[in-house]
Amino acid sequence: MIDTRAKEEKLVLAAQDGNERAFEVLYRLYQPSLLRFSFRLCGDETLARDAVQDAWMLTLRSLKQAFPPHTFRARVFKAVRWRTFDRIRRRGRTAGEELIEDQVAEEKTEVWATSDQLRRLIKTLPQAEGEALYLFYLEDLSVAEIAAIQEVPGGTVKSRLARARDRLKQKIDPPNDPNEALETRPRHDRINLEIVK
Repeated sequence: MIDTRAKEEKLVLAAQDGNERAFEVLYRLYQPSLLRFSFRLCGDETLARDAVQDAWMLTLRSLKQAFPPHTFRARVFKAVRWRTFDRIRRRGRTAGEELIEDQVAEEKTEVWATSDQLRRLIKTLPQAEGEALYLFYLEDLSVAEIAAIQEVPGGTVKSRLARARDRLKQKIDPPNDPNEALETRPRHDRINLEIVK
């Protein structure tokens, strides 16, 4: 991951110097994650696409500003967050209004979940906690990056992650199919709900 982050920072520096190809690579690299993040916030595919496009335009315009390249990820996710909320407000909805998902069974605690299970469970959490958990586990952002995106101190992000993790552990219940049951041992396609960063 360190090598990947270093490559991303070089791309950001090149894009800041006016290299259009570097910006295109960054766009392709982040676009899927940004669309998923925006859709998670609003539950509307069209709104998410428009919000992400707005965020990219803002990012492109502000690229010449002096900022450390390692902050690019947080900046672009933050731009998407605010553009999504702006578009939600314009439609007269409250930020974080989401589609109703199937209810999740309670009272069983497990520490491993697939990313699909985690996405479903995140929708049952309060907005700020769900957003923090989504960015931390599914987009692999650090606590510092999430703090920058949510515009709160790092300690607040850690508290949100801890509360979200506790809520999820109360909700996780294995499905009827034993082949899909959550496990207490790690697999490559499972996410550990322990706060480790």
